[in-house]
Amino acid sequence: MKNYKEKLNSITSFVFDVDGVMTDGSIILMNKEMIRSTNTKDGFALQFALKKGYKIGIITGGRDASVVSRLNYLGITDIYLNSTYKWADLEDFIYKYNLKSDQVLYMGDDLPDYEVMSRVGFGAAPKDACSEILTVADYISPLEGGKGCVRDVIEQVLRVRGDWDYLETQNDIASI
Repeated sequence: MKNYKEKLNSITSFVFDVDGVMTDGSIILMNKEMIRSTNTKDGFALQFALKKGYKIGIITGGRDASVVSRLNYLGITDIYLNSTYKWADLEDFIYKYNLKSDQVLYMGDDLPDYEVMSRVGFGAAPKDACSEILTVADYISPLEGGKGCVRDVIEQVLRVRGDWDYLETQNDIASI
């Protein structure tokens, strides 16, 4: 993780897993519906990055409509649900926006994220990720999944790149 901030200068796009990254991994089952809790600070940072022109993608093994609804509300439209091979979905995202893999920051927490994190420009993980993910991460957030780790990495990238200037965009960000 030495000198990780230097690598943040090339990041133009973020891709996140959902369960264990955007959520704490807990699921409440209620009438056959899965209910997850997300962090509003993460939601703010996602909207802010979009307003600044960053591309954001979501790649998850989950397939619930409520996840899509929340992400669409934040302005995220590149959502890959029911992903069984995350690298193929990431390649689609990269191709769609004509990116290079070193422009992508991917944050994951568990074994299905390993290959993607090993092949992108910057791999990040919440502090409670599994040990295999922690070994390939360029950065380990001091925050757990669902507790602001998404905000942490987005804010770091935007600060390093000089894009963390809220006053210019405050009127463009919806209530989260």
